Amino acid sequence: MSLRRTLALLFSAVLLTVAAQLLSLSTAQPAAALGNGLALTPQMGFNDWNAYGCNVSESLIKSTAQAMHTNGMQAAGYSYVNIDDCWMTHNRDSGGRLVPDPAKFPDGIKGTADYVHALGLKLGIYEDSGTATCAGYPGSLGHETTDAQSFASWGVDYLKYDNCNNTGVPAQTRYTSMRDALAATGRPILFSLCNWGQENVWTWGAGVGNSWRTTGDISPSYSSMLSIFHSNVGLASYAGPGHWNDPDMLEIGNGSMTATENRSEFSLWAEMAAPLITGTNIASASSDTLSTLTNSRVIAVDQDPLGKQGTMVSSSGGLDVLAKPLANGDVSVALFNETGSTATITTTAAAIGKTGASAYTLTDLWSGASSTTSGTISASVPPHGTVMYRVAGGTTSGGGTSVTGELHAVGAGKCLDVPNSTTTAGTQVEIWSCNGGANQTWTHSTSDQLTVYSGSAQMCLDAYNNQTTPGTKVEIWPCNGQTNQQWTLNSNGTVTGVQSGLCLDVTGAATADGTLAQLWTCNGSSSQRWTLA
Repeated sequence: MSLRRTLALLFSAVLLTVAAQLLSLSTAQPAAALGNGLALTPQMGFNDWNAYGCNVSESLIKSTAQAMHTNGMQAAGYSYVNIDDCWMTHNRDSGGRLVPDPAKFPDGIKGTADYVHALGLKLGIYEDSGTATCAGYPGSLGHETTDAQSFASWGVDYLKYDNCNNTGVPAQTRYTSMRDALAATGRPILFSLCNWGQENVWTWGAGVGNSWRTTGDISPSYSSMLSIFHSNVGLASYAGPGHWNDPDMLEIGNGSMTATENRSEFSLWAEMAAPLITGTNIASASSDTLSTLTNSRVIAVDQDPLGKQGTMVSSSGGLDVLAKPLANGDVSVALFNETGSTATITTTAAAIGKTGASAYTLTDLWSGASSTTSGTISASVPPHGTVMYRVAGGTTSGGGTSVTGELHAVGAGKCLDVPNSTTTAGTQVEIWSCNGGANQTWTHSTSDQLTVYSGSAQMCLDAYNNQTTPGTKVEIWPCNGQTNQQWTLNSNGTVTGVQSGLCLDVTGAATADGTLAQLWTCNGSSSQRWTLA
């Protein structure tokens, strides 16, 4: 066995021991990310439950997928078309497998998935971690392996896993069993935990699923939306690329929600880096509903590759200010008026972490209008409304210019890694399965360096010998302040060398452990997209 493999096994054993100790503490810390390469930005899509309840069918899913394909939603980033409860028969077959209701799904889930995939979209499905689903259909408790194999064979891309009829088995046990069963299939399946915020799921959810519900079910009313916002907004420290707090599906277009309240929900969910799963009738959605759901400026905040959930800067008398640092150094600010009367909400550039400029540019993310300010950020906000700005200029403390975490290679689903944890100058970096080690922990500093290790062992990511040609190797080298050690984290997920202008690239777009990193001409491929968190 190689030294690398021995160290990896030892490290895994240590992690398991530490994890067990942490689970015994009442103040558990956030778990490490699942690392399946999915949901590096919050998932976007559709789920049928809010608008249709149990009235799901193949025709509904297909018509919704077709509508998303043609009405601008798919182009805006919505990729999942998710089936909720009631899709199956009440009994398993003789082999113990789930059976799609032949009346509702005459082509089966596989046929439905094929149709959705042909449009360039992905299919999601629902199951439950108990003995029965919430609507009384067979649950997956005790059938995790068989059911995961069925989902994979059908071409399912997403599993929403509910919490009904759980017989008192701890949630972490039940959800971990399905996590392992999904992983064993070899098919990438986004795993959405729906245990209603019970058992402090945010403290362990990152190691089990790609997102987790932080609350009970939402309903299509302002009061419900407001309550869920308050429950979710304080959990920012637990979220990041691949693992998100989920305040439940969007109710935009449903119930008694007004256009102003719809825009507030969309703004707040984006500011909180929440999954954007719409639950309305897409095929007959109004132009106002569609324009809200496809606002590219707001979506860009939700999908920002830095992966930070916005936090509450101030909240007084129902007048809230939230700030979310973005990958390019901008900050998204949401001014939310919870009250029933128009109010002026004010904050400052300094309060949201911006300093060092005589003027800052404010872009209103709903109107698109731009303005400048010397530091005051203020707006008259209607009742239940939200004004959302993108603030540019100066430097950002705690934002996109000073971040520590794993540098995830999006295309490969791996992490940028120093081989064998060496500290030898000139060692070329590679990608490797994410493991949370010090050799995979990078800091993007205020001077645009990407550093690894700390203290006397600290090294910088370095373009070999100041070269600026495609194919230049990327190595570790003692930090020296030169421009071949400066890197820009861009909003599109690329990492560019300040000296060369070339992109940090996984050689040959390969995905195998040990593939070397290099500089290459920027081309927009997934092998040049990275997230640091």
